[in-house]
Amino acid sequence: MFSIKNLLKTGAALIFIGILALAGIYMSMRSNLPSVESLKDLQWQTPMQIFSSDGKLISQFGEKKRIPLTLDEMPQQLINAILATEDDRFYLHFGVDPIGMGRAILGQLTGQNKGGASTITMQVARNFFLTREQTYVRKIREIFISFHIESLLTKDEILALYMNKISLGHRSFGFGAAAQVYYGKDVKELTLAQIAVLAGLPKAPSTMNPISRPDRALQRRTVVLQRMYTADYITAEEMSAANKEPISAIKHGAEIELSAPYIAEMAHQEMVDRFGKEAAYTGGYKVFTTVTSKLQYAAQQAVVNNILAYDQRHGYRGPISTLRPIDDQTQTRSTSDSSDNAIAPITVEETIAALAPHGSYHSIVPAVVTATFEQSAKVRLQDGSEVNIDWQGLAWARAYINDDKQAAPPTIASEILTIGDIIMVAATESGYRLSQLPEVSSALVSLATDSGAIKAAVGGFSFDQSQFNRVTQAKRQVGSNIKPFIYSAALDSGYTLASIVNDAPINQWDRSSGVVWRPKNSPPVYNGEIRFRLALAQSKNVIAVRLLREVGLDKIIPYLALFGFNPEDLPRNESLALGSASLTPIEVATGFATFANGGFLIKPYLIERIEDSFGKVLFQANPAMACDPCEEIITTVPEVIDGSSDNYALDVIDQIQLAPKTVNKAPRVISAQNAFLMTEALNSAIWGADWNVKPFWQGTGFRARVLKRRDIAGKTGTTNQAKDAWFSGYSRRLVTTSWIGFDNPSRNLGQTTYNSNLGKEQTTGKEFGAKSAQPAWINFMRVALAELPVEYFEQPEALMSVRIDKVSGKLTTKTDKSSRFEYFELGTAPTEYISQDVSSEILDGDGSITPNEDGIFD
Repeated sequence: MFSIKNLLKTGAALIFIGILALAGIYMSMRSNLPSVESLKDLQWQTPMQIFSSDGKLISQFGEKKRIPLTLDEMPQQLINAILATEDDRFYLHFGVDPIGMGRAILGQLTGQNKGGASTITMQVARNFFLTREQTYVRKIREIFISFHIESLLTKDEILALYMNKISLGHRSFGFGAAAQVYYGKDVKELTLAQIAVLAGLPKAPSTMNPISRPDRALQRRTVVLQRMYTADYITAEEMSAANKEPISAIKHGAEIELSAPYIAEMAHQEMVDRFGKEAAYTGGYKVFTTVTSKLQYAAQQAVVNNILAYDQRHGYRGPISTLRPIDDQTQTRSTSDSSDNAIAPITVEETIAALAPHGSYHSIVPAVVTATFEQSAKVRLQDGSEVNIDWQGLAWARAYINDDKQAAPPTIASEILTIGDIIMVAATESGYRLSQLPEVSSALVSLATDSGAIKAAVGGFSFDQSQFNRVTQAKRQVGSNIKPFIYSAALDSGYTLASIVNDAPINQWDRSSGVVWRPKNSPPVYNGEIRFRLALAQSKNVIAVRLLREVGLDKIIPYLALFGFNPEDLPRNESLALGSASLTPIEVATGFATFANGGFLIKPYLIERIEDSFGKVLFQANPAMACDPCEEIITTVPEVIDGSSDNYALDVIDQIQLAPKTVNKAPRVISAQNAFLMTEALNSAIWGADWNVKPFWQGTGFRARVLKRRDIAGKTGTTNQAKDAWFSGYSRRLVTTSWIGFDNPSRNLGQTTYNSNLGKEQTTGKEFGAKSAQPAWINFMRVALAELPVEYFEQPEALMSVRIDKVSGKLTTKTDKSSRFEYFELGTAPTEYISQDVSSEILDGDGSITPNEDGIFD
């Protein structure tokens, strides 16, 4: 028998041999062990978040959900729950727990599960540096890495790494993210029962989470609460109360505060271009855009409502499908009050199944018609509830024939709907109304005129319906929106606002094609000699052509390029004067901004600043500012925004304060005088070239008068066959472009025409810029201008104002309605006085200036 002395010697020898063996293993593995130095300067893989300028969350990109927290930001009960459950001797051991390891080894030898041997430090080592393979070699490497971690970091630092890194199911990593995913809360708002559920997840996050397996989550919560009680972290009463709470978790996504998917995608793509996809998705970047939530929401409402208004003007295209097909669609459709109704009733289950494949868009949701009455209908929604649609919500639904024609107005509901129809309905303040998904597209973009900051952008009706961003990607013919730039070139070539131009038909033989080119006014009305200002206000096509000829294509193309337009997009022929160039809405808005800011070319930008996950600013925009000299902006802008409820104009000051001492100055591309004169002419497109003179609708953009702002200017635009309609306009601080058209270039915007019940064709009007695009501009600017005080465009130096005769453009001594003051650059004012009074020919005549059927020119 061995004596105690021999046993001790043998034990010491075995320990010594074990230490030598362990040291040998360590030396052999040392070169392959990862460095733990990276843990001291760790970059968490957190998703990228996109915000509005006022801090509203727009979107989040990245598969892993993580909200990094410091230990101080975590509730003590959560820390206690983790320690009690995962490693109750964490603050006592040196990375490896001998007691726990001995218990685990004994369990292996005896075949009894005595619990795992992994400490929190060992789990950190495994989660950051190793795989989860079950081998002795990996376990030994885990132990050695744990020693390194313990020598490098404090216990609190190790615990914080663990609580932010651990996978907790449903793509949530760390307890900050898990609290949001499972409960939609900040960790400090969690109850004890919820904390216990989350603390039990590290053991098996996929099979013990409260969403996938609430039964197992309940069992695991009981274990966690028992361990917390055993460790004296909670009382028996607290444990009992927490155990009685139900498992209430549901999956929560990122709490989007501002839905702006086109903005989100623009910012996302720019971040991917800057950092690469992997870094952008995992770097935890907080991206603050230039858009304000109020303006972005207003833009979305304006675009959506305008699209729906256009769509309903052109008639109802019928149901998506039907659950009760009728063989003879011409027969009278049954009503619910018919005693021998042959159509089987629609069950709730049938409704839910039928509507499941159909999505919702804005306020438009799918529904099934369950009954029709004389002038109303009953429909069932996706949740099984039934709602009524009265005649006010149905009467618009003339049957669509084509883009130019609709059927006569309906008289009863059965002419529109039948039982079983799957349709779309919209919830309004006055109740539900029949709707449909529009086929027409639209876009709106608004820029700060001095910096190019994008204040709002909407690229279509619905991002879910189409991710094509028409603000930046849709190159469409601009129609009369090109005319201001043609007129600007004419001013630069010696014309004045009082120059007389000939509004007469053009007939030009084209030798190459063998046909006569006859550009026409729209409507085809010609007034002979007319002043330059009035010609632009009334959007005279033939005058735009004549001005282009006078300036010359060789000068026009490079001149238009000054406004940021790509020369390759500008046709080298006279159709350019009529808007045959194809540009994106953001390019058009950028061009108009040059008139608004006094002659500078700004560059649109979306990202204001980028922060890391801890709030450190990594990038701050420093846009080229429209200023000369730039120092004056600091003193002049506060006067502009004095009394305003919005900080929009302060963006200019913020940029200067955050930028380097030398302000980044935008290039001047046209003179301040030219910009001012063009703004004057474009103001006439809204307010008329001659106040108090008939006809009052002298300007194509007169509808914008409802804004009651004299400090705005703008221009309509309609292309050939009305395939595109535009309105671009601006105040001193904000420029906005609205476009509407079909993505399918073969379709045009058409007109609203129908055959009445008397067999007569009724026409209510063609679609054009003022009717189709301007309403969205007006509704958006109504909100935007409410935040900006009236600010008239400042008259630059080297301009003078003299009284001219409205008909001849010559000087006059009269002060009646036949005259007006006009602006001229020094040296360009007329020197000849009118010799006789011819003003009555235009002022008191028989209406030789004639609008189209809608009362305006375009």
